[in-house]
This record gives sequence, C-alpha cells and structure tokens, in this order.
Amino acid sequence: MAARPRGYGMTAEISRKIAGKYDEDLEQQARHWIEDVTGESLGEGDAPLGLDKFQAVLKDGRHLCNLINALRPGSVKKINAGSMAFKLMENINQFLTGCENFGVQKQDLFQTVDLYEKQNMVAVVNAIHALGRAAQKNGYNGPVLGPREAAANKREFSEEQLQAGKGVIGLQMGTNKGASQAGQNFGKQRMIID
Repeated sequence: MAARPRGYGMTAEISRKIAGKYDEDLEQQARHWIEDVTGESLGEGDAPLGLDKFQAVLKDGRHLCNLINALRPGSVKKINAGSMAFKLMENINQFLTGCENFGVQKQDLFQTVDLYEKQNMVAVVNAIHALGRAAQKNGYNGPVLGPREAAANKREFSEEQLQAGKGVIGLQMGTNKGASQAGQNFGKQRMIID
C-alpha cells in the first residue's frame, strides 16, 4: 500500500475538514443498530468509539458483511478471513455491492478506501444510516435506524381537473390590485438640460 501524505498542504486541510464533520452521536446510533441487527458487539462499554476505533472495528469488513447478510440473507456469499489487505477490501466492496442491491442509492455509499484507509469516515457513517432507511423501506421488521425514507406519491389528474385549475390564480402569482404609477414623480423632476 502506498503511503499517502497526510501532514501538509491541501490533503491535510481536506482531512481536517472531513474529520471536523464527524459526529459521534451518529456513530453511536449506527454502532448500536449494527450490534442489534447482527448480535455482535463492536466494542466494550457504551462510550462512543470515536473516529479511529470505529474505523479499526469496521476496517476488515466482516461486521458490515454480517450486517447486510442479516438484512438480506445471501447478499455476501463468502466473507474473507485473514489480514491481507485485498481480502479485507474485498469484504468492504461486497458490502457496498450488497447495499446497492438492497436499494441504497449509489450516491449514499462510500468508496472502499474511505473506510479502509480512514479517508472519509463521515461517508461511512452516513452510508450505514442510508442502509437503515432502506431496511425500513424494504420491510425489515427488526431494529430501526433513523426516520423512514419517503416514498413517491404520484398523482394523476383528469383533463377536466387540469382545465379547472387553469382558471385559478394561485397566491404565489401575487396581485396587482391597487398598483399604479401615481405618485411616482416626487422631488426634482428629471430634466435633459439642467
């Protein structure tokens, strides 16, 4: 694995901004939800793990694969064991593929290196919350994480209703009642030659 510069320049500035957005309350909610769904403990005690420890716990991808398999059995066929980097990154990638197949939008997911190299843990926590919303939408009856995702409410109007609506002036259009230019000329009049 190539060493990435972390201590100077724009890379350090971006890292500080991302780390500044990390919310331990959201991390705790995600952690408790993972523990409740999978039945596995992610750490000792109830104190927040923090950015570094949370990344260390999830880095191998096993807990995440177990999570997606608990929500939809068979999503990840084989969870890789061991400590080789490409195997661990493959676990994370299988989790992300399982999430996408489960209904999580691609823009709500993170990149594998965001978790494995701790580049954007905010995106990791947000993706777990997006998975929690998708679980509710897909009818999962276990523990919930966050609010239920909104569903589309498509409406159909008849031609008669559409024509009736054209005759109504909405309040957003405003009004011009009482508007005139009377009183517009006060003060010194505008002259071409002074």
